[in-house]
Amino acid sequence: MKKGIWQTLALFVVAAMLLSACATPATEAPAPTEPPAATEPPAATEPPAATEAAACPGSSDIVGPSGGFLERALNCEFAGTTVTVDGTQTDPDDRKMAAGWAAFEDATGITVNYVGNKEFEARISIAVDAGQAPDVADFPQPGKVATFVTQGKIVDVSTFIPNDWLTKQYNQSWLDMATMTGPSGPIAAGVFNRTSVKSLVWYPKDDFDAAGYKVPETWDELLALSDQIKADGDAPWCIGIESQAATGWPATDWMEDVMLRTTSLENYDAWVAGTLPFSSPEVKNAAETIGAVWFKDGYVYGGKDAIVSTFFGDSPAGLFTNPPNCWLHRQANFITSFFPADANPGVDYSFFYLPPIDPQYGRPVLVAGDMYVMFNDKPEARALMEYFTLAQSVSGFLTEGGAFAVQQDATPEMYAIPLEAAVADVLAKATSFRFDGSDLMPGEVGAGSFWKGMTDWASGAADLDTVLTEIDASWPK
Repeated sequence: MKKGIWQTLALFVVAAMLLSACATPATEAPAPTEPPAATEPPAATEPPAATEAAACPGSSDIVGPSGGFLERALNCEFAGTTVTVDGTQTDPDDRKMAAGWAAFEDATGITVNYVGNKEFEARISIAVDAGQAPDVADFPQPGKVATFVTQGKIVDVSTFIPNDWLTKQYNQSWLDMATMTGPSGPIAAGVFNRTSVKSLVWYPKDDFDAAGYKVPETWDELLALSDQIKADGDAPWCIGIESQAATGWPATDWMEDVMLRTTSLENYDAWVAGTLPFSSPEVKNAAETIGAVWFKDGYVYGGKDAIVSTFFGDSPAGLFTNPPNCWLHRQANFITSFFPADANPGVDYSFFYLPPIDPQYGRPVLVAGDMYVMFNDKPEARALMEYFTLAQSVSGFLTEGGAFAVQQDATPEMYAIPLEAAVADVLAKATSFRFDGSDLMPGEVGAGSFWKGMTDWASGAADLDTVLTEIDASWPK
């Protein structure tokens, strides 16, 4: 009896289970279209949000203006955005630039997209006119920047970077050089980031020390050293200004360096702008100061004629003969790329700062550097521009070599190459800076009559007064 009851109950249970199973599809079908399923995608975006936060950890090693856009970027406010940068740099300099940006990208989550190449200067005007300017651009010559400033195309960085921060990070000369006149008056057109150093004199250190010569601290001491070397039977100076179609440019660097040492910054700026004529007493005095070195009998290896005929890259070769054919060579830091491959810095060669002439003008340094400007006013671009005011942004060059930080927070320890750390010390001790003047002059002058005139004067094809008058006449009216 009990067995029959249990069998009957079992049949009812099985039947109930079958009915339940059959009923399930009817109740489950709407599930896929239910609102919770439709709202699942936001839940799926949670992991990327966590990843984005992880990609923007901030950094206590990066410190910009208090309350500024860089500080906001370090708080991840602009994470996930992109800043486009254009410029002339290609390998290896583009890699060095990117290495300097890496800390900014890692700390802020902002991507810096570099799109530059050697055609930059030809492309940039077209891009700006078409309304397709990059967010930020790296200009190796500020003269081109001035054109865009007059057109009102450049963002005034002083509208967001406080003046007290800029004066903390830069010698006033860098700020002066970045100040240009726009449609509404002067603006801070950008920030200088890195530079080369031109005011250097190279010498064969081992032979120099063995001869008992001393590094001069003044112009008079430099002339006395030259006289001593000549008295010892050698030519003190290695000078060459030949450079094919650009012959004469090394001579313009000499003029610029001497101008900075014999007259005021105001006169230098007026000369570059064309309001102080080449025929003025100030410019003529600078040229005559150069002539006292170049044209003095026995001062230049190969004599006066060699100045014009010697390729500038070959002119320092006399430093490395045994014994040296010449002992002193004034040229920018890049000249070491023309030195013998087996020459050791600090042993076979070294340098000293081209000494002051008139003490009232301090210790000026002639430079050629890169300036960042902003075309598109975006918060992430503002953050990057503030980052460029830090020496850390130049770290790729300081590690691998090739350029020097202009910011005042740069320290010798940042430089991996001892020779470049020593050059950086010249920057640190400078009282003022000015950009290569011929690069800022109109092309007809700076890369035309100025080059030609200095060459004609050095070769004897024309006297100084004639050369200076001809350069003035070539200035665009």
